[in-house]
Amino acid sequence: MHQISMRRGLTGIAAMMCVLAIGSQPVRAADNVDIAAQWTTKLAPQVVAWRRDIHQHPELSNREFRTSALVAKELRALGLEVKTNVAHTGVIALLKGGKPGPKLAIRADMDALPVTEDVDLPFKSLAHGQYNGHDVGVMHACGHDGHTAMLLGIATAMAGMRKDLPGEVLFIFQPAEEGVPTGEDGGATMMLKEGMFRDFKPDAVFGMHVVSWLNTGTVEVHSGPAMAGSDTFAMTVHGRQTHGAMPWKGIDPIVTSAQIITAAQTIVSRRLDIGSLPAVLTFGVIEGGTRFNIVPDKVELQGTLRTFDAAMRQQAIDDLKGMAGHIAEANGASAELTIPVGTSNPVLINDPALSVRVKASIGDAIGADHVIDGKVWMASEDFAWLSKDVPGVYFFVGSTPAGQDAAHAPANHSPKFFLDEAALQVGMHSMLRASLDFLGAKS
Repeated sequence: MHQISMRRGLTGIAAMMCVLAIGSQPVRAADNVDIAAQWTTKLAPQVVAWRRDIHQHPELSNREFRTSALVAKELRALGLEVKTNVAHTGVIALLKGGKPGPKLAIRADMDALPVTEDVDLPFKSLAHGQYNGHDVGVMHACGHDGHTAMLLGIATAMAGMRKDLPGEVLFIFQPAEEGVPTGEDGGATMMLKEGMFRDFKPDAVFGMHVVSWLNTGTVEVHSGPAMAGSDTFAMTVHGRQTHGAMPWKGIDPIVTSAQIITAAQTIVSRRLDIGSLPAVLTFGVIEGGTRFNIVPDKVELQGTLRTFDAAMRQQAIDDLKGMAGHIAEANGASAELTIPVGTSNPVLINDPALSVRVKASIGDAIGADHVIDGKVWMASEDFAWLSKDVPGVYFFVGSTPAGQDAAHAPANHSPKFFLDEAALQVGMHSMLRASLDFLGAKS
């Protein structure tokens, strides 16, 4: 199916847009030309080219040197006010329209993941990098290459209608959305600390994310809480090293860790009221031991907690600390828990009134029957910091090719994650239309 979608190329993207327009008949005056659609179609080849170039040259968080240089070059060519080295490798660009109007910020993320790509593409990533002391493959396994390319397209379109554009637009190309390397700062919080929204105070901020659970042509907009708040935790279980043939002479931190991990699964399933709001507690890293016949001194654990409610979050943290401490003590070991590690992400909340407006705009762009009410997503996003004190909307764009079962498609962050390039035009058209409507421009 990947090869079929690749062959579809730009013809398929245009065909997709025709299907969307014909299938829903958006309400619009007969003489009101959809400028957003015209620009989207015109720029589709360039957006695809940008995406493929960025995909083939992915870069990890706080290391987006090539990507940010490409972005800055393209934005300067548009005559925008460009600022680089924001939060290390971030780029922001200001477009001042020719008419008075509101201020809007639009954000895309640029970083890739420590994942080795397992998708057969002519522009497949062969990149490698260093991540927490390990040599890793690097891949745009979450679609940030598409986000960056679409925002470049949106900036190009808006620059092309500058003299008739009301208001001002700040284009934000953010590094390190996936989390900063150990011991570093970065991402949305660092951009804000450096004064991004002090110098430019937006009336609203928009963002979007391609997702595998929706087919291309579908956009999901959720009002209110949309993505979970997240906390990273780290735990060290201390034992006493001994020969593997004589475990009674030591204290086994591996067995103790296994008991802690197993017991911790009851925190969400038995202790939290997930009938009111969901929560997730996941262990993602277990590191301990150097040889098959040695009981090690310690085991290092790392994981993530996702919640939508402050009281549930605190209960989960307290329960994890209590369980870890008591289980370790029962085994003669000790457990040292740090939570959160670094900066936690708040719950991403879409402004209800603004969500209604954005959903209507996207419905006009691609057809109301292609825009659905979303459900909460347990993933988290540091976009939540941008929209914490500014009305914001963050929506989801389907990226699994039509005809495939999106429910079973390889998920974001998978080495097999596949972005149908037809989704780029759907996402760009949706965001451009919503943005122009917000600014009060003829869209």
